[in-house]
Amino acid sequence: MFLGHFGVGFGLKRVVPAVSLGTLFLAAQFVDLLWPTLLLAGLEHVEIAPGITRVTPLDFVDYPISHSLLAVMGWVIVFAGVYWLLRKNRLGAIVCGIAVLSHWVLDLATHRPDLPLYPGGADLVGLGMWNSLWATLLVELGILGVGVWLYARCTRANDRTGSFALWGFVGFLVLVYFGNVFGPPPTHVGALGWVGQAQWLLIAWGFWIDHHRSAVPDQ
Repeated sequence: MFLGHFGVGFGLKRVVPAVSLGTLFLAAQFVDLLWPTLLLAGLEHVEIAPGITRVTPLDFVDYPISHSLLAVMGWVIVFAGVYWLLRKNRLGAIVCGIAVLSHWVLDLATHRPDLPLYPGGADLVGLGMWNSLWATLLVELGILGVGVWLYARCTRANDRTGSFALWGFVGFLVLVYFGNVFGPPPTHVGALGWVGQAQWLLIAWGFWIDHHRSAVPDQ
């Protein structure tokens, strides 16, 4: 799951107009921003196994700190708590926490059974949507489409940058996604960690978009 996480960030802006789109992206992608660092540090592990699913060649050997359900619940509390301390916005903190949790829920739908319920646990879960290319594309593009539609309806561009930045971002996401799905597999695991760090640029892009757009009051 990639596009879907950003779709959640876009859509939640409708619920909490005061929370920056960049913050919502950060929350929705938080565990996937932790994972590359943990991978590079040798604390979590992945193998490249072309053909393991129809969509991704990655075999997630272990990632209990970033992707176990119990750990994600902890990250929900941490993220929401830090946001509340910084902004004193209770609804914003709750929605950010929901965004963090949504990542695991969407991963549950797409991953094969490789998600642990708690660190060290032997029971692994995953509904395996990655085994169907067309189902994955439909769900990913659908969630992104709905999220962008909601965001576009509840905000308006303050200038040309506000429009260009938004639609350029959406186009770039889709381009990257199709490149990952239909392109060659990664050459080595280390590259995954460093490429994963580039996601921080997408978070920054979200802040840039929101800086050039304003919330539309409810009618």
